[in-house]
This record gives sequence, structure tokens and C-alpha cells, in this order.
Amino acid sequence: MKPHRMRMVHELLIAYGVHEKLQVMQPPRATERDLTRFHSDDYIEFLKRITPETAQKQMDQLQRFGLFEDSPCFDDIYRFCQISAGGSLAGAARLNRGFCDVAINWSGGLHHAKKSEASGFCYVNDCVLAILELLKHHARVLYCDIDVHHGDGVEEAFYTTDRVMTCSFHKFGNFFPGTGDVRDIGHGPGRHYALNFPLQDGIDDECYREIFVPIMSRVMDWYQPTAVVLQCGADSLSGDRLGCFNLSLDGHAQCVRFFQKYGVQLMLLGGGGYTIRNVARCWTYETAIAAGVPLDDAIPYNPYFEYYGPDFRLHTRPSNMENLNTPSYLHRIMVQLLESLRSLPHTPSVPYHHVPEDIVSDPLLRKFMEPIRGDDDDDDDDEVGGGGGGGGGSLESSDWDD
Repeated sequence: MKPHRMRMVHELLIAYGVHEKLQVMQPPRATERDLTRFHSDDYIEFLKRITPETAQKQMDQLQRFGLFEDSPCFDDIYRFCQISAGGSLAGAARLNRGFCDVAINWSGGLHHAKKSEASGFCYVNDCVLAILELLKHHARVLYCDIDVHHGDGVEEAFYTTDRVMTCSFHKFGNFFPGTGDVRDIGHGPGRHYALNFPLQDGIDDECYREIFVPIMSRVMDWYQPTAVVLQCGADSLSGDRLGCFNLSLDGHAQCVRFFQKYGVQLMLLGGGGYTIRNVARCWTYETAIAAGVPLDDAIPYNPYFEYYGPDFRLHTRPSNMENLNTPSYLHRIMVQLLESLRSLPHTPSVPYHHVPEDIVSDPLLRKFMEPIRGDDDDDDDDEVGGGGGGGGGSLESSDWDD
């Protein structure tokens, strides 16, 4: 999951002129204090000191904290985590303060990371950190995950609370991470506040819409969240190197449009996506939707123009792969989930409580929340761009060069 994707997204946004409708922000990097709101102290301390040169001498620790196989150690790993998480935290803080309606961090959405363990290319769970920030001002937050992989780390973090509802539409079966069964519904106070729709290979736009809209409409009407975090993993697109779904850009983006119509504060995060030209297409298109900017299908010239050949079009055709999600299977799962939602009690409330200070309360950090001016753009590694929506601005992804 190369951060090179972020540069492609930014360049395509600029080529289309979408950035002119956005507020481009530069948030602070997440601090150790920020990261340990969710992650354990010893795990974050390990990320701070581990390097590829010292890794061989710390094999036991690598195994303990999950830094092997699909989550290898690399240079500047801690800095990468700070930048990725910092974008999501700052976006949540801006939403809390009413500075924007939509906040976007395409380098976020790293939904597999656990409290003390890296997993699936994810080292720090910015989704969880952003939700914790939103909970300072919002009684109920909805997390919806459309990555092809189950959002296990986020579900696990909020499995026992009713203040966060997690919903995931993902490939299930012999597929990483192997979790997300329809019977996994939460525990204790969080029972029925985890929702999983396990899918098979080849789901297309029509089938996805037929399950997503009724399920999420019921969730929105009943749960009534005041903030939504949508993880927009692009590996659910047709043709992804690791994915197995058959969604078009429009099919994927219909989820963004769905939540926009409710007028709630919305955070869009990245996630998986391993055919990078399609990742750039997808997140550029969804940024434009959030900002209300129509895009021409012809890709404008940009530094990565050759990546989009041979057709050089924004929208690509889904493949002719077989859809293994039969109508009877989808209907059975949908009925099961809708029935579970009907059995839930009234919308949960939260008693009056003191609101902790947010991450931008420190005057020294406020300057990082100011828009980046075009003349000052020097390709800083910590650059963060912004997407706009409705009446407010928004924050977009941290940038990281290879």
C-alpha cells in the first residue's frame, strides 16, 4: 500500500482544478499522547525506536507487535504513523469546531491496526483515533466501511459500546482478516451495534446498491448519528490487484452520495487499494463529489498521465467476472440484519459530561490548522489537502513521497 498513491491523487485533483474548491490544510503530526489515546504505551514506544537496521535483533518484539509479513518494518515508520493519524485527528477536530462539513484524509482509513498490534499494512488506527475525537462533541458516531476487507480493528475497538455503531460490507470466507461474520453483532452495551454484511466475489453496482441503501437507511433513521466516518477503501473496485469485487467508480461513490444527503458531519478516509491508477481515479472522483465539482471523463494532463492509459478516462468499465452473490443469499443476509435492527431499543443517549480539550486547543498548534496558500506549496512531506462540502471547508489527506 504505497503512499505514492497520495501524490497521484493530489496531482489529479490539481489537474482537474478541484483543489480550487477545497481548503488545503496542514495539521500537526500526531503526538505520542494523541496515539496512546487508543494504542498501548509500549506499542507506540516500540514504533518510535524500531528501524530496519535494528529489526533483526528484536524478532520477539516484532512478533509480539505484529511487524512482520503483511506489516513489515520500514524507514521512518513512526513518522508515517504520525502524519497519517494527524490528518484524521485534525479533520475530526475541525468537524467538532464546525469549521467544515466534510473532512477528508485519503492517507487514513488504516482500519486493521489493533491496540497493541500492527495488521494488514496498518500500524496506527487513525479511524479509531478520529472517532474518539468526534465523541468529545457527538453523542453517536457511525463508522461505515466499504473496503473489500473487514474493518476488524475499528469494530474491535468499539465492540462493547453503543456510542459508536460499526457497519462493514466486505468479502468473507477464506480472505483476510477472516472476521466479520453476520453473527458478530457486538457485546454487552454494544450488542447489536456492530453490523456485518459478508459478501462473495464479484458483487456489482446494482447488487451493492440494493443492499447498501436499505440497510444504511435503516441505520441512519434509527441510530441518528450526528457524525459519520466513511472508510472508502478502493480495493472494492473492479480490477483491484488484491480485491475481488466488481464495483465501478459510480458504484463505489454512491456511498459518499448516500451520506451527503443526510447533512451530517462527514469524514472520508482512505484505506486499501492496490491498483494505484484506479485508487487515484476513485478518491479524486469522491473528493469532487464532496466538493460539488463535476468532472470530465477525459483525464487532464498531469505528471502521472501515462498511468491512466490506454484510454485516459476517469471512469473504467467493470469486468465480466461472475457475481457469486445470488439474490437469495443477499436477501437472506439483508433480512437477518434488518430484523436485528428492528429489535434494537430507542436511539441511545449520553448524559451531560465535561468535554475534554481537543488537539488544536494549544495555540502553538493552531497555525497548523490554517489553509495552505498555493504560493507556499513546497511539496512538504507533511502536506495535507482539503475537500469541501456543503457550506464548509474540509481537510484532505496527508501526503507522503516514496
